[in-house]
Amino acid sequence: MSDPHTPEEVKNTETTTATSSSDRPAPPAAATPVAAPADANSVVGEILGDEPTRKRRPEPTSIVIFGATGDLASRKLAPALYNVMVDGGLKEPTVIIGVSRRPLPVAQFAAKLKDGVTQFSRQKLEPAKWDKFASMLDYVGGEFGDDKMYETLKARLEAAQAKGTKGNRVFYLSTPPSEFPKILKKLEEHKLIEREVQRPGIPSCRIIVEKPFGRDLKTARELNEMIGSYVDESQIYRIDHYLGKETVQNILVLRFGNSIFEPLWNRNHIDYVEITAAEEIGIGGRGAFYEATGVVRDIIQNHLLQVMSLVTMEVPASFAADDIRDEKSQLLRSIRDLTLNEVANDCIRGQYRGYRREEGVAKDSQTPTYAAMRFFIDSWRWQGVPFYLRAGKKMTERLTEVAIHFKSVPLVLFKEEAAGSVLQPAVLTLRIQPHEGISLRFVAKVPGENISVGNVVMNMTYADAFKRPISEAYERLILDCMRGDATLFNRRDSVDRAWELIQPVLQVWEATPGVLPYEPGTDGPPAAAAMIERDGHSWKELTKPEPK
Repeated sequence: MSDPHTPEEVKNTETTTATSSSDRPAPPAAATPVAAPADANSVVGEILGDEPTRKRRPEPTSIVIFGATGDLASRKLAPALYNVMVDGGLKEPTVIIGVSRRPLPVAQFAAKLKDGVTQFSRQKLEPAKWDKFASMLDYVGGEFGDDKMYETLKARLEAAQAKGTKGNRVFYLSTPPSEFPKILKKLEEHKLIEREVQRPGIPSCRIIVEKPFGRDLKTARELNEMIGSYVDESQIYRIDHYLGKETVQNILVLRFGNSIFEPLWNRNHIDYVEITAAEEIGIGGRGAFYEATGVVRDIIQNHLLQVMSLVTMEVPASFAADDIRDEKSQLLRSIRDLTLNEVANDCIRGQYRGYRREEGVAKDSQTPTYAAMRFFIDSWRWQGVPFYLRAGKKMTERLTEVAIHFKSVPLVLFKEEAAGSVLQPAVLTLRIQPHEGISLRFVAKVPGENISVGNVVMNMTYADAFKRPISEAYERLILDCMRGDATLFNRRDSVDRAWELIQPVLQVWEATPGVLPYEPGTDGPPAAAAMIERDGHSWKELTKPEPK
């Protein structure tokens, strides 16, 4: 859910598209949270230094970042790799090679990344640790179609292999998708990539591509076909940083690790579900990018549909990558296709006032900065339960969450409370950001002689519960790619199906004007509230948890 572009969803002057891999070693069973240690100083070693994690450290690898002088590398990739190194998640020797058009000395490249790490790392930059990280860095400059550049890159990779990387390679394409064919063609010509099913015991070769993966169903399929002509699906890692968030991963543990929830997780007990990705900021000087993308492509097609699939998928056979991705793909296939009438009535588009004055934005722009949609899942578990997805810029709060609204109780005993709207149904909220955690709203007796009820909320935050920092999404995702664990990456069939679901909305909206204005700092256009109210429901108020 870019929440993205705050810092979570940074776009790059040389940004990427991603691919998914299915390197198949089964990941270990999900870890059970343990009580926080009494000694706060012992926390640091737990994050990646505990024994189970040390055993999962990837093999020494050469990581090649195309577009290494862009924003994504500075704001996300370099801080992620630095933090992973500090936490003991990398085996030596790991080599990080930046590739970009601009010729730079390695020292100048390192200085540029140091600025990004200083500003965006979750851990303080320490001179000794930075020196160690800088010793891993290398740089190759040149045009992406220049054979000499790839000859130099090949020599650097061979030197890294001689140091002990064993020929393991990850190519991170942090460039516009238009550069992919050129880069992959040259990598193949210079024998730097080879189409081969990834399996233990052979040198790994994997490709990471960033979202947005295509612009529509047609371009996504073309992109998949093109990348698939150079490498096997098991080598492709399509990255969606939302899936790397601890709070998103915890959805499966919450559902399948607690017997009190799974029996209620169906149409018999759940009335409706909201999935929200709201941001306070606007487009932040990215007018040209947003004009070509819009909120649906930016957030709903990838982030929100992926979160929806995790919330609603059936129990997987195991936590192995393909078992989880099989269930997610099956769920996406079960989502009912939108008709033209449903696009007209159940899909709302909005644009915050002032958007058309942003640099790079057309004066008569119809690009939505807000969207709300209603979906249904045609399955035994979810038949008849509406799922409301909304995302927007310049809204009341920065807040990404899933709200599961349970059905009301029979009102035989609570007629007076129901009449006064005191008796509200229970709501389970999974807060993805900020103030990551879980809350449950329910009713309880108000102290006193009379039987009267009030609404109360129980809150759990990860920061308080586990007394340890939460790793950034890119840290987990880069590590998983190096390990060959594709669980948190999008598979080709899921990407195609997500575009199929969104395609009618894009076609209708791009063919007809009708974007609705809304005031910055609000919850979006009034039509979105009217849409959900037609079903007798209402959006959850966009508020942050009360500070303690």
